[in-house]
Amino acid sequence: MKFDVRYSNHPDDSKFYDTRTLREKYLIEQLFAADDILLTYSHQDRIIAGGVMPVKKALSLGTFKELATAYFLERRELGLINIGGDGVVTLDGKPYEIGFKEGLYVGMGTKQVEFSSKDPKHPAKFYVNSCPAHKSYPTVKIVKPVEGQQPPEGVKYCVQRHLGDSASINKRTINQFIIGDVCESCQLAMGMTEIAEGSAWNTLPSHTHERRMEVYMYFELPETEAVIHLMGTPQETRHIIMHNEQAVISPSWSIHSGVGTHNYTFIWGMCGENQTYDDMDNIATEDLK
Repeated sequence: MKFDVRYSNHPDDSKFYDTRTLREKYLIEQLFAADDILLTYSHQDRIIAGGVMPVKKALSLGTFKELATAYFLERRELGLINIGGDGVVTLDGKPYEIGFKEGLYVGMGTKQVEFSSKDPKHPAKFYVNSCPAHKSYPTVKIVKPVEGQQPPEGVKYCVQRHLGDSASINKRTINQFIIGDVCESCQLAMGMTEIAEGSAWNTLPSHTHERRMEVYMYFELPETEAVIHLMGTPQETRHIIMHNEQAVISPSWSIHSGVGTHNYTFIWGMCGENQTYDDMDNIATEDLK
């Protein structure tokens, strides 16, 4: 297991970062490795983001000295979305089958968390976000809605929002997995945005939200293509070139928009002072510099 620590910085500092330093501070370049757990701990609201990829064996989520806890979720909650083959997440002995683009919220106090794949030739890839918690909420499996059907017992449908249009090349579907209308959490919010074919932009107009930070993870992007992720303060923007299955840390003071050379999907995870999805400080495109 790998546990990388990233420290916070003042927005004025980032104005002077070169490309290498920007990538070192904000980019999570590798999320998945076969039969391993790779995690990054950011001091931006103390979020943990990373990937779990069981192939030939089950992987258990242990604790780390930096957390100073007896087990990983002693004082944390966790959300995950599977972007690989069918897998199983076992929580204190209870298995949850998690398929492609299905999610799971795991409450504080869960002692044993184990990940496995159903088929080693098509391993699961569990992308996880975790943040501090003060109360234990029930574990919930979350999936995309199926028209005309009710979700299976014990499963919740995510909330879908269809935004953008082809003329602005930002037609997209926002799937809200961990949000108040779906399941309770202490501060974690998490979801997945799918960019329609022929569209390239996400999250326009740009915005910040001073009350919470965010992590973006881009996937379903061909290996030859890229996403130009925009960050920085509205009057001092910077960019990071990103590729498939990479994540980027976005502090509360930073915009977080991206445009791809191909359509793609991204997972967003937020934590901080509130969970109000539409609590945003919008920035007009003509005001960006």
